[in-house]
Amino acid sequence: MNWLDIAAIDDIPLRGARVIKTPLGCVALFRTAMAEVFAVSDRCPHKGGPLSEGIVHGQRVTCPLHNWVFDLNTGQAQGADEGQIATYPVRVEGGRVLLDTVALGKKSAA
Repeated sequence: MNWLDIAAIDDIPLRGARVIKTPLGCVALFRTAMAEVFAVSDRCPHKGGPLSEGIVHGQRVTCPLHNWVFDLNTGQAQGADEGQIATYPVRVEGGRVLLDTVALGKKSAA
């Protein structure tokens, strides 16, 4: 893995998101109420909605356009919806958020 320092954890609000732009598209960084950090594609596969503008609840995010719910661990749509978003390895060290650029290069983000 090749870890890239991309943000301070405090740059991501609790139960909120920030977007980073990559050559493959936008990646949404989510921070849960428990201060867990997840990195996923910022684009909903249903209608292309910006997931970074969705509602974070537990370890899930709800798309702001049509209420599709995605598990931030697996990227899998929840409930009756079918679909999946890309997920990327992320970790927090010393208050900094690190993203695995090798995994990012192997998947299409948005």
